[in-house]
Order: sequence, then C-alpha cells, then structure tokens
Amino acid sequence: MTETAQEDWPATAHTLSQALPFFQRYAGATVVIKLGGHAMGSDEAMRSFARDVVLMSHVGVNPVIVHGGGPMINAMLKAQGVESEFVGGKRVTDAATIEVVEMVLSGLVGKRIVQAIQAEGGTAVGISGKDARLMVCEQTDARLGFVGTPVEMNPAFLERLKDSKTIPVIAPIGMGRNGETFNVNGDTAAGAIAAALTADRLLLLTDVPGVKGADGEVISEITPEAIRELTDSGVIAGGMIPKTETALSAMEGGVRAAVILDGRVPHACLLELYTMGGAGTLIRGKR
Repeated sequence: MTETAQEDWPATAHTLSQALPFFQRYAGATVVIKLGGHAMGSDEAMRSFARDVVLMSHVGVNPVIVHGGGPMINAMLKAQGVESEFVGGKRVTDAATIEVVEMVLSGLVGKRIVQAIQAEGGTAVGISGKDARLMVCEQTDARLGFVGTPVEMNPAFLERLKDSKTIPVIAPIGMGRNGETFNVNGDTAAGAIAAALTADRLLLLTDVPGVKGADGEVISEITPEAIRELTDSGVIAGGMIPKTETALSAMEGGVRAAVILDGRVPHACLLELYTMGGAGTLIRGKR
C-alpha cells in the first residue's frame, strides 16, 4: 500500500460516515434509473454504473433500470440494410424496424447490462414491457407506425422481483391490446414505470449537467411550477422539454421526486443519493 493511499483513508472514512443518514433515508426505497448516453458508451462506464447499482442494492435500495439504445439500433438497422423514414424529426417504426429495435433492446443491450451487474456481484434479469403485460400501449401517432404510449401498467411482476432482491433491467418495448409490439421512448417508459411503482426517485441520466436557468447556470433544485414557467418563457427548450415533461408526469403519478442527472459524472447516481451536492437538477414539490 502506497503512502498516498494511506493518506486517503481518513478522507474515505469521513465520506462513508457522512453518507450514513442517506443510507438510512433510502433504505427500502425504490429508485428507477433511466440509463442512456455516456453511461452506456464504453465498457468501463458500464462497469462503473453496474458497480454503483450493486452497491445501492446492498445498502437497501431497490433499483429498477430502464435503458435506451439508440446508437446500437442505428448501427444494426444500417447493418441489416433497413432504410429509415422520418416524420417531424422522428423515426417511423415500420414492421421491419420494430423487429430490429426489439432484437437490439431486449437482446444485445439488455443482456449486456444484466451481465455487467452480475459481474459485480448483483442478481439481475432482463425483461421488456411485453413481459407479464408490464406496459400495455396504444399507438402514439399513426404516421410513426409502431411507436407506443403506455396506457396500462402491471407493476406486480416488478414487486415480486424486488422481494427476491433481483434487479430488473427493462427494455422500453411495449405490447398493444391486439398483440402488437411497440417501441416506447426510453424516458417515457421510465417515467411510466416509476409512477406505477410509486418510486421514491426517478433518475434520468443524460449527457447534460441538468436544467439551466436564464443565466445559463445549472439549477440544483427546482419545483414543478418553476419548470413550467421556464418552459413557457423559452428558457427550457429543445431536448430538455421531453425530459422535464417526463419528470413532471411521473411526479403527478406519485413519484416523490425526479432528477435530471449528468451521467457523464463518475458515480453520478451515488453522488445524487448519498451526498448533499448531487449531480444534476432535483425536481420536487415545495416542502
């Protein structure tokens, strides 16, 4: 052991001691995490994320992972020679595309996350919204094909996984009432699942620092009312709008608070749950 490492021990012990109230606060809590962006971009980032999720599980949190996989879908569509059509900037998901989407999300991406979690000592299972009728959907827009919006949730299956200390890794694929397969936006799926579970926290991992105010600075904590005001005034715009809308919808469904989290920060989930500083923007009602 080097002298430098020995000098770090008191700081490490102090950090662990300071985390005790947060360990107690989140013991038994359900935390839904939308995984995407940088956290999925490399093997090391995936290992780090998986290690943090297993740690959370061991100190009493019930993590539920919902993942995306856009870049992998794009690569597979290209390899399969499937041409994509876009309407209003959104991909049309036809019959050929939905087959590739399901194969990539439920297969390649989901199993990679499961494998990473189990390599760190956790127990995980990969499922999709089609399993146990977890996420029943209706078509979002006929012009977009097999793109769905969740309208009916069955969280009982996830509750049974929680009782067995198994971490669900969920692909955002839903089923229709007539047996259709629907592609669901990952953030939307995470919000719907968090609401169905009445989760304590919804963590939306992104590749931005968080919600920014009119001065361009990241806002560490904000109310739903302030989110709506910033959106109406145009301060919140572009890709941040669907994320804040997902957060607000989840909170209206019973989620205690949502966080738009900078997934590029190492150990972002641990920082958010177990330190005073956090790593993004916390959205919750007035206390």
